[in-house]
Amino acid sequence: MKRFFPLIIGYCLLSGSSCVGFSGATSAEEYYTIGMAYFELGKYGEAETWLNKARLADKTKVASEYNLGRIAFETKRYTEAARYFDTILARDPDNVMALKAAAYTRIKTGDLSAAEALYNRVLALVPESADDGYNYALVLYAMEKYDQAEMVLSKYQFALLENKDVLLLFARTRRILHKPEAADSYAQWLEANNDPAVRYEYALVLEEAEFYARALEEYRKVLTELPPNSKEPTKSSLHYTIGRLLLIADAESEEGITELETAVTEGFTDTEALEALLEEEKLSEAHKDAIRRIIENMKTHPTPAEPAETEPADTELEEAGTVEV
Repeated sequence: MKRFFPLIIGYCLLSGSSCVGFSGATSAEEYYTIGMAYFELGKYGEAETWLNKARLADKTKVASEYNLGRIAFETKRYTEAARYFDTILARDPDNVMALKAAAYTRIKTGDLSAAEALYNRVLALVPESADDGYNYALVLYAMEKYDQAEMVLSKYQFALLENKDVLLLFARTRRILHKPEAADSYAQWLEANNDPAVRYEYALVLEEAEFYARALEEYRKVLTELPPNSKEPTKSSLHYTIGRLLLIADAESEEGITELETAVTEGFTDTEALEALLEEEKLSEAHKDAIRRIIENMKTHPTPAEPAETEPADTELEEAGTVEV
């Protein structure tokens, strides 16, 4: 009947009755089986009890410690999870699963330097791992090592085509590095996805490259797609951006001043940005005088700013996505 033991345990767990006193659990392998059955059901406390029994035997020690680390991770005890993975690595420095888990856990603890070193070791052992390459680049990006992040991402061209998060990180890295190829990466992302905030970034890249007509087209698309109470960009700041671009691109057009006035009406309050715009050489003197009048009117009759978003924005690491341990 021993061959039916996992089935009996499964029934016992699903029925809600306790298996802790089950007399058949006499070996480390059976302790491990029970622990993992509880793990799969999300009963982490019971799983820890049995996996701790299993880890006392050499045969199930590494697997038990690894899964105890997973339980600690799932229950947000990240420092404890890291200790389990480090214990495995102390005995087996090239254990790829433990290296990956330890690296990703260090992202959660905020120890990016340790995460960087661990991912570097992972990719030395499994250089073909696109998921780990992405996570490594994500850490480098967070550490503002943009050149290195781009170099890592460039090694996984196939992943750029298949994974929108990888492609977006690649585009953002190139944008920060002021590389004209950033426009191509953003355009590729937007072919299959739609996000006004990302389209806004794309428009900024186009404007920086002086593709003014294309940038204006993208800014106007963002304006039509922007959700209420958008934090970045806000509706008012977008009108300001469109106005600034129109004034720079066409010294004869009055539409840019109209957009700036609309921005103020919508709640734009950044007089410093308008004062900086006065330093733009491409602006006509007539437009500069109009901007000065707008600034003076803002100071005389302040307009309430747009309401801020109440929920905190996700961090760059959370926005870009992650790989599970």
